[in-house]
Amino acid sequence: MTRPIIYHIPVCPFSQRIEILLRLKGLEDAVEFRVVDITVPRPAFLLELTGGTTALPVMDLGGGRVLKESMVILRYVEEAFDAAPVARSDPYERGIERLMMTREGPFTVAGYVYVMNRDRAKGDALRATLLEHYAWLDAFLRRHNPEGTYLFDDFGLAEAVFTPMFMRFWFLDYYEGFALPEGPEYDRVRRWRAACMAHPAAQQVSHDEIVKLYYDYAVGAGNGALPEGRQVSSFAFEPDWRARPMPPRDKYDRIAGDAELGLVAG
Repeated sequence: MTRPIIYHIPVCPFSQRIEILLRLKGLEDAVEFRVVDITVPRPAFLLELTGGTTALPVMDLGGGRVLKESMVILRYVEEAFDAAPVARSDPYERGIERLMMTREGPFTVAGYVYVMNRDRAKGDALRATLLEHYAWLDAFLRRHNPEGTYLFDDFGLAEAVFTPMFMRFWFLDYYEGFALPEGPEYDRVRRWRAACMAHPAAQQVSHDEIVKLYYDYAVGAGNGALPEGRQVSSFAFEPDWRARPMPPRDKYDRIAGDAELGLVAG
């Protein structure tokens, strides 16, 4: 049987959640990942495969069978490779797991809208919106596993869904100075978030990688778009992110040039 192919960008959180699930199952080699450069137009073969859409990741199962949307792909991987299940087997617990996962979409949107904002006057309101989501997660965890670390007894499907977003929100720590307030009202979600990001199955990306590659998001340009005055996207493969300096934090005052970001020779 030909291995399924997933077209993705390595730093994409929606792809990372699939990589985490495969790692948890011990099936890293069951799927072939192929990298797509989002700083250039999608290749014709990929647009044909997806029916003209550009969102990633995309799973090609062969024979014209294609799946899109990471949550759909995640469910497929869990069910198609049913050895070493990660999702909860008990119907009630599975329902609780899925209920928590419904919060991921609004949580993610809140974080991305916050980082892409360039109006200082809106910052406090965007921070408050994100904190409302963290408060909901804290209350949910307290209700279902108050003394534990994860939602249930171990890192599971809900953790695979949220962990990539926790990691992407490093860009909020860096560019917005965001931190969960000290105090008991966030202690449970703080414990969960820390354990999720430290889990061995979730080490596909690093803090500095996220901060450097997502600089363009921080100045309002997402998905490979170029900010004003720039010629090279911060998502470019070359120069490698490891060779670039840490970006400036003053996102509200100016947009750093290509040379300052280490994207071209100074």
